[in-house]
Parts: sequence; structure tokens; C-alpha cells
Amino acid sequence: MAVRTGAERLAGEPGLVGDGRLGLITNFTGVLPDLRPTAVALLDAGLRLTALFGPEHGLRGTAQAGAREAEGIDPDTGLPVFDTYDRQGSALDELFADVDVLLFDIQDIGTRFYTYIWTMYDCLQSASRLGKRFVVLDRPNPLGGLRVEGPLLEPGFESFVGRAPIPLRHGVTVGELALQLGEAEVIPMDGWARDSWGTGAVWVPPSPNMPTLDTALVYPGTGLFEGTNLSEGRGTTRPFTTIGAPYLDERFVPALRDFELPGVVFRRTWFEPVFSKYAGEVVPGVQLHVVDPATYEPVRTALEMLHVIAQLYPDDLTLLPSLDKLWGSDSLRTALEAGDDPLTLLPAATLDWVRPGVLLYEGSER
Repeated sequence: MAVRTGAERLAGEPGLVGDGRLGLITNFTGVLPDLRPTAVALLDAGLRLTALFGPEHGLRGTAQAGAREAEGIDPDTGLPVFDTYDRQGSALDELFADVDVLLFDIQDIGTRFYTYIWTMYDCLQSASRLGKRFVVLDRPNPLGGLRVEGPLLEPGFESFVGRAPIPLRHGVTVGELALQLGEAEVIPMDGWARDSWGTGAVWVPPSPNMPTLDTALVYPGTGLFEGTNLSEGRGTTRPFTTIGAPYLDERFVPALRDFELPGVVFRRTWFEPVFSKYAGEVVPGVQLHVVDPATYEPVRTALEMLHVIAQLYPDDLTLLPSLDKLWGSDSLRTALEAGDDPLTLLPAATLDWVRPGVLLYEGSER
């Protein structure tokens, strides 16, 4: 059975949200199977859509990490476009003053430090303050809904890459996450099961450095390298599947292979980023090739990589303050600095972090 997203269901059944002025929080991933933008489809269905709200990278996705697009008029719909990125509290509330119902339709990739879910969280909090309905048009978690990895975020480490205590690889859809985090309504998908992979449709790169499904699969682990002085592959055509630094030598890849990690093989490589870390330099490193998504463990793999680097290159590795925010506590940095095995930090991988009654799809038994 093909997956019907919440957006597709709403376009076919506009009565699912009732009456009122609708604001749509979306970007270029908010499309139907024919790749028509959700906003266009909802207007065609006769819904009273009055404004669009974009997240990090903008409505059209032209902005790099940590940047926004200019506000203006969406040429596809003629609707005003407002930017939510880096807005909270009253600044966010002001954007939603003229809508009655907020809809959310953005593709997530199942990782805590991917910021679209925190745009959803901030907007959900704003809707609660304003007494407005918040409705998530649910989409698949491309990493599936059975596997969970990494610790919960600890109090004191909240940021825009983690506002609430959820695992690194959280194992839920955006709709389920909204139910976990606040007072939301969800238009569920039809045909999605927890053992699914991918999005059930063509892969629309959800941000400039998330070009392929393989990138999304490795990201819960290799995204941690943003908190180090290693390049995470930004500025190349293979971000997050390629990791490197000038000090990595011929010992690194053989040491990784010794672990015989499941679902992944390692290839020594060299690359020259055109921006970000080591821009313009030829950098030695490694490319991760996921050969079995069902057994691959991205967080475990990244921790083994970091452990090897800390052992082989202790005088070269630098851990940045942002690592604590990405990991959700200072325990990873502390373990690496002490020479301890970071695998001891991994808790049991289960969906028990989710409140009862939140999971919406098949295979949700704990």
C-alpha cells in the first residue's frame, strides 16, 4: 500500500481541518506525490490558506545552515511568506496574529539536532500561548520507526538543536513528536508502518547538505563531527558521509575496519571543501558507505570513529563547545577527553521514552 501523507489526505478531504484562516509552516519538502507544493494543493482544494511560514534554510531552501531567506510573496500562491527561523516568544507570536489554525508540513529526518522539529516545537508553543489550533500533516520518518539510538537530552543543554529530552535518533514521526511535546492535532498518514525506510516517494533533499537518503542515515552519528575540528564534509558533494581532517593518516581507516561495524564499510578518501572547515585544502579522510540500513547503527558508528581518533591523534583532535549541545550533555566530551570508551554512554535503544498513547502506527508495541 502506498503511503498517503497527511498533506495528501487533507488536499483530498479539506473538511479535516474545519473552517478558519490557515497558516502553513512549510518549505520545499512540503509536496504531494506529484511534487505539487502542499500550499498550492490546499488552495486548489478550497481551503482558506492565508500565509506561509518558512524554517531554517527558507521556504525554497536556498539558504545555508544558520541562515534565512528574505520574506516576501510566494510566486506559486501569491501568499505572504514569513520567516520563523531564530524567532521565539513574542517575536514568533506576532507572526501568527492573523491566522486561526497553524498547519505544519515539513519533512523531518529522524534526528534530534535537525532543526525542523524545533521549529515545529517553537511554533507549537506559540500556538498554545495564543490559543490557536496546531495541526501536523504527518510524514514518514525516513529512518523508520523501530530503531532508537543515543541518550535523551539533559536539562541545561537545551538549544535550537535540542529543546526537549528526546534521543538522538528518536524513532517517531513529526506527528507523534508533536503529540509528545505539546497540545497538537495530527492528520495521520495512511499506509506507513514502523519498519518502513525512506519517505515512500522521491527523495526531496530536505536541506542543502542532506542530498541523499544515505546522508540522512548517517547523520544521527556523523552530525556530531560538527562539534569537532574535523570536517563533516560540508562544502563537498557528500556531506556527512565524508569525514576528514589534515591530521588523519593511513592508520585511521584500517583501525575503523577492525571493529567490523554492522551495515557500513569504510573507504579512505581525499576531498577539498569549497566552504566550511578546511575550505580550499585537500583533506584526507574516510567515506562511509551504508550497505545494510537495517543493521547500520549511525550513533554507535560515530562513537567508534571518535574513540579511534581520540586514541590515534590525541594532540590533534579538538572538541568544540557545540559538541555538548549536539550530544545533549557534556558526557561525550568528558569521556573522550579522559580516554574512556564512549560506547558506555549508549542507553538501551527502545521507544520507552515516548508517553503511552502517542505512537500512531503499526509496530508500536514496546
